[in-house]
Amino acid sequence: MEDIVTEHAGSILRVQLNRPTKRNAMTSAMYVALAGIFNEAANDENTRVVLWHGAGESFCAGNDIEDFIRNPPGPGDSPQAGLMEALVNFDKPIVVALHGTAIGGGTTMLTHCDFIYAGESAKLQLPFINLAVVPEFGSSCSVPARIGHVRAAELILLGTPFDARRAAELGLVTQVIPDKDVLARATEMARNLAAKPAGALQASKRLMKLPFREQIKAAMKAENEEFSAQVRSEDAEEAFSAFMEKRKPDFTRTVKSQANA
Repeated sequence: MEDIVTEHAGSILRVQLNRPTKRNAMTSAMYVALAGIFNEAANDENTRVVLWHGAGESFCAGNDIEDFIRNPPGPGDSPQAGLMEALVNFDKPIVVALHGTAIGGGTTMLTHCDFIYAGESAKLQLPFINLAVVPEFGSSCSVPARIGHVRAAELILLGTPFDARRAAELGLVTQVIPDKDVLARATEMARNLAAKPAGALQASKRLMKLPFREQIKAAMKAENEEFSAQVRSEDAEEAFSAFMEKRKPDFTRTVKSQANA
């Protein structure tokens, strides 16, 4: 599909999110296509490494809100769940060139990647609470496990943006480098990995993920069920309406209605 561009360079599969005018926000069709790309790459002996980046000035701004409102995920199978499953089962190295913004899913997808080179001006955010929903891609489990509950609470419960250097301090990205060098550095690492013995490389990643894989899958299942409920709540209706209308949401409305019930 035009919104995702793929290209093979030797044993490296380059995957580019290609909606620059929408900051590479994800539609349902893009989730399905991306899951297919990763599943196919997992079974392709000619693919040893995935190099992932975004077109234009952003990596990924999360969900395309208009598409998301039309197609909110349910508690079971969904386009988002399909990509989550593909990423958690993917045993080949994923190298990311992160520039510009990574919002919502644009950040939580990164928790399944192995090398993340972030430009100095990159901005990340887990804004789920601001939209009256919950984290996704297993991040409610993986982020606290990686950085501790207190730091995770800062990111998840406040939902405020943070920069690349803060992400590096927290261990969420590999290295912060000048914006102009991000893709070149990520490409260099992808080539380095592609030259290593593929069997040992994949087995090593599989072993590192093994103790946590079932935990992450359980977290994804719980998140999907909770997300499905919260996204259909009055608070979420107000949050998404406010987003589309470019105004500040008023969550006291639902509190008042509950108090009067």
